[in-house]
Amino acid sequence: MRVIICGAGQVGYSIAAYLAREENDVTVIDIDPHLISQINDELDVNGIVGHASSPDVLEQAGANGTDLIVAVTHIDEINMIACQVAHSLFNVPKKIARVRAQSYLDPAWANLFSRSHMPIDAIISPEIELANAINERLSTPGATNVISLADGNVNLVGVICYESCPVINTQIRQLDELFPDLPIEIALILRGNNIIIPGENDQIMPNDEVYFFTDAEHLRRAMAAFGHEEQKARHICILGGGNIGLYLAKVLQQKQKKVHIKIIESDEERAQRLSEELQNIIVIHGDGLQHEILEEANIAETETMIAITNDDETNILGSLLAKQYGCERVITLINKPTYRALVTSLGIDAVVSPRASTVSTIMQHVRRGRVKAVHTLRDDVAEVIEAEVSESSALANTLLGELHLPEDIMIGAIVRKEKVLMPSPECKILPGDHIVVMAKAGKSREVERLFTVHVDLF
Repeated sequence: MRVIICGAGQVGYSIAAYLAREENDVTVIDIDPHLISQINDELDVNGIVGHASSPDVLEQAGANGTDLIVAVTHIDEINMIACQVAHSLFNVPKKIARVRAQSYLDPAWANLFSRSHMPIDAIISPEIELANAINERLSTPGATNVISLADGNVNLVGVICYESCPVINTQIRQLDELFPDLPIEIALILRGNNIIIPGENDQIMPNDEVYFFTDAEHLRRAMAAFGHEEQKARHICILGGGNIGLYLAKVLQQKQKKVHIKIIESDEERAQRLSEELQNIIVIHGDGLQHEILEEANIAETETMIAITNDDETNILGSLLAKQYGCERVITLINKPTYRALVTSLGIDAVVSPRASTVSTIMQHVRRGRVKAVHTLRDDVAEVIEAEVSESSALANTLLGELHLPEDIMIGAIVRKEKVLMPSPECKILPGDHIVVMAKAGKSREVERLFTVHVDLF
């Protein structure tokens, strides 16, 4: 597949790396020569310096024979125009654009992106994706990550196993004996810098971040099995009232009932605008790193602080101060991947990344055939692929016990007519089943070869 990516920032780089691993023909366009030089040096892609919306630059990038354009520059209008030019002049069949400005996304203007006006097949909003990701974590207290799969029938959940966790030093195979009627499948263990797709004899160790599959009905019990019985937050403080904070506050008001929300915003004019736009939400103007402001927000009685300013250091320090002053739980926005490994050891409960949320959403649109979803996990350490089994698939009518999967790939769940089946050797895969597969990064091609389910992107 031939792909043009407009924008070589963090999102563009991540998408280019993913697609290049899968042996696609990828060209990246950016006006910054340094970013293009870096991407040419580090990835097997073709980098071009130029304006992504210019017809001559798109032509140089091979737009005439391109299957897909992904526009993720920092300017919404360039992303939209690049897709328009790709459609009108080069007949590119699929176009994806990142759009940040909420005014473009107002339902009143939904017709703007129709085929007869500005034909963009998928609009991705980082603010919306991040707000939804945070809402998922709030809905499952104690989780570091939650991914809903198979129309909400299956959940992939990440948890930290602290010293008090009931299953510390327990072998994976013993979980069935301890919880015989609890459908749960351990999919991945992150232990320091090690990425483990565990076998039945592997043990869960203190401070492991464990990812497991379970069905929606048993999610609360599964969380309790790992020592997480936190209650949903009723008092929430948002540090940062930018576009993400504004949209998150609206989402929480809509989806988290009976919740009390406060926002701390350092810019006086922005704080005034928030107070006028948001009803029944307290907006505090001040520095969220100052003791007086945290006291005014009554942080000691707050169950969850969500730090989502545009500065990673402020988010980290604000989160640590909130916990020091008595806040039960903190969710922290981190842009820089280098900080990711650091913050967990500091006691931050959950980390969200606009880049990771945006990339995962884009990758869900960049697929074809029977693949229903592709999620990247924790800065691309692993991938979760949901696919439907066809009549002609090698998987059809095969017992799981007869499959010989590489150690880097595992089947996490099977959904058959909305019934969730946990994998067992005697379970037979039938045509029409939805299978959820966990694989280490870069193994999608092996998943395709093993299951003869087309994971070809777009």
